[in-house]
Amino acid sequence: MTYDFETLNKKRAGNSAKWDVKNTELPMTIADMDFPAAPEIVQALQAKISMGLFGYEEVPDEYFKAVADWYETEHNVRPQEDWMIFATGVVPALSSAVRRLTSLGDNVLVQAPVYNIFYNSIVNSGRHVVSNDLDYDAELREYSIDFIDLEKKLSDPLTNMMILCNPHNPVGKIWTKSELTKIASLCKKYNVKLFSDEIHGDITFTKDGYNPAFGLDEQYLDNVVVAVSPSKTFNVAAMHAATIIVPNDNLRAQVSRGLNSEELAEPNLVAIPGTIAAYTQGHDWLQALKKKLLENRQMVLNFMKHNLPEVKWVRGEATYLLWFDVSAITNDAAALAKFIRQDSGLIVTPGSVYGGDGQHFIRMNIASPEVMISDGLDRLKQSIEEFE
Repeated sequence: MTYDFETLNKKRAGNSAKWDVKNTELPMTIADMDFPAAPEIVQALQAKISMGLFGYEEVPDEYFKAVADWYETEHNVRPQEDWMIFATGVVPALSSAVRRLTSLGDNVLVQAPVYNIFYNSIVNSGRHVVSNDLDYDAELREYSIDFIDLEKKLSDPLTNMMILCNPHNPVGKIWTKSELTKIASLCKKYNVKLFSDEIHGDITFTKDGYNPAFGLDEQYLDNVVVAVSPSKTFNVAAMHAATIIVPNDNLRAQVSRGLNSEELAEPNLVAIPGTIAAYTQGHDWLQALKKKLLENRQMVLNFMKHNLPEVKWVRGEATYLLWFDVSAITNDAAALAKFIRQDSGLIVTPGSVYGGDGQHFIRMNIASPEVMISDGLDRLKQSIEEFE
C-alpha cells in the first residue's frame, strides 16, 4: 500500500496542542507528527464507533498478545504477556510509579538533557531531581554516559529510582545493550528501581534498532519497569494507551496497585482497537514512515550544510526530533528560540527546558510534509542571520 506523508492539513486539526498558535506561525516543536494516522488504525476506529456502544471497557488478552507480537517482530525480543499492565499513558504511569515506588523526599535520577516532563513527574510528587548529566563531545557531536558519576549518585541511600529514556529524547541516542546492562547492574547493586521510558523505540534508523530493557539478562530484571506505547510511532497520543512491562511479580503488583488506585488502568473506547490495529497491521506503515523521516532528515542536513554551517546536528539514530548545537551562535538557546518565533514565526524548542547543557541547543521536529520542512528551514535561515 502507498501511504500519504505529503498532505498537510491546512485546517490544523481542532484542539491540537501543537497547532494552537497564530496563523502566521509554524510549530516544529511538540512531538506530534503532521501526517495522517495509518489508514489501518482509522478503519479500526471507524468500525468501533459504528457499533454505537460506548460502555465500560476491559483489556482483552488479544491486546497483550498484539504488544508481545509487535516487539518480537520489530525488536527480536518477546515480553511475556503476564508481565504487562494497561495504562492510559506513559507519563501518567511514570508519575504513578514515582509515587508508588519511592517516598517523599527521595531522589529520582535522570540523565539531562532529557524530556522535560520527567522533572514534572518528580517534583510534583514531592521528590528531588538528581541528574547524571550526559557528557557531550563537541568534536564527535555525540553524547555518552559518565558511569563513574552515575554510580556515585545511585549509591546515595536517598536515590531510589532512575528514569531512563531509551532511546533518548532529545539527543536521539540509542543505548547499546552493554550500556543498558551496566545501568541495570548498577541499579540492582544499589537497589534502585529502573523505569525505562521506551516510547520512541520504534522510530530508529539503524539495522539493529533499539534494545528494550525487558530484553536484558534475567538477572537484571527484578528492578525494571518498562513503558511502551504506540503514541509516538503512530501519532496517536490522544488514544491514551500504553503498556507497562514489569518482569518481577512483586514489583508488578506494586505498579499495578498504583495505576489502579489512581484510576489509570481503564481504557477508553478507542485505546484497545487502535492499539491492536497499530501493532498487528502497522508494520508496513512504520517502514514507510521511517523512509520518509530519513528523507526529511537528509533534506534538513543538506540545507544546514549549505546555508547554516554554524548549526551542528548532534548525531542520533532515533526519533523524528533533531538536536542542534547552536553554541557557535549563542549560549542562550531560550533567547534564540524566542527571537526566531518573533522574527519569522518558526517555533522550535529551546534546549534549556531539558536541563543539563541544553542552553546550547535547540530541538526541531521534522515529522512533517516536505513543504512544511522547506518553509521551516527558510524561516530558520532568515532568523538566525538576523539574530547574528
